Amino acid sequence: MAGQEKAVESLLTRLYRSPYLLLTAAVFFWAVNSVLGRYMRLDIPPVALAFWRWAGAALLIAGFAWPHMKRDWPVMRDRRHLPLLLLLALTGVAMFNTLLYSGLHSTTAINAFLIQSLMPVLIILFSFLLFRDRVTGRQALGVVLSLAGAVLVIARGDAGVLRSLGLNRGDLLILVAVIGYALYSTLLRRRPQIHPLSFIGFTFIGGTLMLVPLYLWETLAVKRLVLTLPALLTIVYVAVFPSVVSYFCYNRGVELIGANRAGLFMHLIPVFGTGMALVFLGERFFWFHGLGALMIIGGIFLTLSRPRRAGRRPG
Repeated sequence: MAGQEKAVESLLTRLYRSPYLLLTAAVFFWAVNSVLGRYMRLDIPPVALAFWRWAGAALLIAGFAWPHMKRDWPVMRDRRHLPLLLLLALTGVAMFNTLLYSGLHSTTAINAFLIQSLMPVLIILFSFLLFRDRVTGRQALGVVLSLAGAVLVIARGDAGVLRSLGLNRGDLLILVAVIGYALYSTLLRRRPQIHPLSFIGFTFIGGTLMLVPLYLWETLAVKRLVLTLPALLTIVYVAVFPSVVSYFCYNRGVELIGANRAGLFMHLIPVFGTGMALVFLGERFFWFHGLGALMIIGGIFLTLSRPRRAGRRPG
C-alpha cells in the first residue's frame, strides 16, 4: 500500500514539473467547455453558467486554499499587489467566461475555437507593450498574419460584413474575452509571490463576487436558471475541470515556461474543439474556417521560428 502511494506521489510530482502535459490538459478541458457552452446555450443563461461555475469552483477549493490565504493575506491586501490581483480576477475569471458563454449564444463553437487560437499572438503583443519583450520582424509578420486570419473568421469570408460593420455579436464578444485573457496571461508574471492555492482562491472568489450584480440582473430581467439534470451536470463539469483543474495547470505551465510559450498551446483549442463541434454539434466546416485557421497557425509558427544566423557553421 505504501508503495502504491509513493508511486502515485511520484507520478503527480512528475506531472507538476511537466509544463507541456499540464498545458495540453488545460486547453483540452477548455475546448470541451466551449462545446458545452454552445450545446447548453438554450438551457443555461450565460451569466448564470459563469457565476455558478466560479461559485462552485471557489467552494471546491476553499478548504484547501484557506490556510494558505490566511498566511498570505498580508501580501495580498498590500496596496502594491491588491490592484493587480483584482485585475487578474476580472480578466481571467469574471470577464473571460461570461463573454465566452454570451458569445456562444450567437456564434458557432468552431468560430469560438478559431478566435481563441489568436490568443498566443495577443500575449506576445501585450508582452511587448507592457514589458518591452523583444519582437522580431518575423514575429511582427506572424502577428499581422494571425490577426488577418481572425478577421477572416469573424467576417465569415465576406468583406462586405466589415464594410457595413455588421459583425456577428457573438464573435466580437469572444474576441473581447480573448483579449482580456491574453492580458491576464501576460500579467501573471507580476503576481505576488504567494502560494498557488492562495492565488487561485483569491481570483476565484473575487471573480465570483464581481459577477453577483450581473447575475442578479440577468435573473430578474432576462432569464432565470432552471436547474435540470443536464444543467446541473454541466455546471459540475465546468466548475471542476475547466476551472479548478485547467487554471491550476495553466498557471503552473506559465510559471514553468513563461506566458509567451505557454500561450502557444491555445492553438490546440481549435484542434480539439473543432472535431468535437463537428461530431457532437453537427456544425459545418466552411472554407473561411480552414483558411482562417491556416493563417492563424502560420502566424503562430512565424512567432516561434528563429532565423538562422548567417555565416554560422554547424558544430
